[in-house]
Formats: sequence, structure tokens, C-alpha cells
Amino acid sequence: MNRYDLKDQKTEKYFVNTMYGTYADILFILFPFLVIALQRMWNEEGIEMLKQPDLSIAAAILAGMGVGKFVLGLIGTQDLGRYKERIVFFIAVTLFVVLGPALILIIKIINEAEVPRFVIFVQPVLLIIAIALYSTAVSIGSIITSHGGDDEALEEEAYDPYEGEAPVPLKIQPKAEQDKSEETNTPQR
Repeated sequence: MNRYDLKDQKTEKYFVNTMYGTYADILFILFPFLVIALQRMWNEEGIEMLKQPDLSIAAAILAGMGVGKFVLGLIGTQDLGRYKERIVFFIAVTLFVVLGPALILIIKIINEAEVPRFVIFVQPVLLIIAIALYSTAVSIGSIITSHGGDDEALEEEAYDPYEGEAPVPLKIQPKAEQDKSEETNTPQR
């Protein structure tokens, strides 16, 4: 096995672990909404449960977290150069396509007595787009921070935080011992 195969395996393992973490975040966010949906199904609300603002709230949460991940990718390294415009574009898409409409839907659904039928279709689509953008945000942040935003870093050896020597613990002396050692080390005149 050559050096590049080992690097590819480490990179693949890193991204697989990152995606598991990403989908774990998504599942933890969606879990309370699943419980609410099960309660509404128990109450036999049927399709009417899609006229509640629950899915828009979940989409807004994921969109907000996605914007946070994009911003962390943007400020995470100083050498981004050409990637800044792409990240800002994804932030704008997240705000324009998911967060804005989700917040408007939440406000309109809460304030209206009769919710329009299109909400049944729009809310799940918003949630799916929010999940996709959050996954993209985590992926972009991971790629940029792991490679420093530089294509030449892809050809260097992959960094493994668990390799190398263990850190040396600091030797901290109590104040009294520190004063004594300073007295003995000060030159006499």
C-alpha cells in the first residue's frame, strides 16, 4: 500500500465520521418534532398536522445552524482566498431559500385561522432543503479546515491528531518554592 492510498483511506474515514456526526446532529434536532408528530397522529389529526408550524421551526433551526457552520468555515482559516465568495453564496442561499421562508411561514401559520393548502407541500420541502444545506455546511467547513483552504494541502500527508508524542505536563511550583528558587538564582553583588 502506497502513501496516497493510506492518505485516501484516512481522508475517507474522516469524512465518513464527519457525516455520521452531522446526521446525529440532525436526528437530535428532529427528535422532539418526531415526538410531537407521533402525538398528533395519536390524536388522529392526519394531514392537518402538516398545517402546524413544526416543520418550519425545524427547518429554521437547521438553517440557523447551517449559517453558523458556514460562518465558522469562513472565519476558520485565513488562507481561504477564492473560497470566501462560495461560502458567502451558501450563506445567502440558506437565508433566502430556507430561513426567510420558514420564519414567514411560522408567523403566518400562527396568526392565521385558516392555513392555505400549499403549506402542506412547502414545509417538508423546506425541511429537506435545510437538511441538505446543513450537511453541505458541515462538509464545506470540514474540507476547508482540514485542508487549510489550499489545494496544495491535498497532496501533503494527512494530519492525524492522535499521532506523535504525548504533551509534556507543565511543572508548576507553589509560590513559596518559587520565591526560594528565585532567591538562590539571583546573582549576588
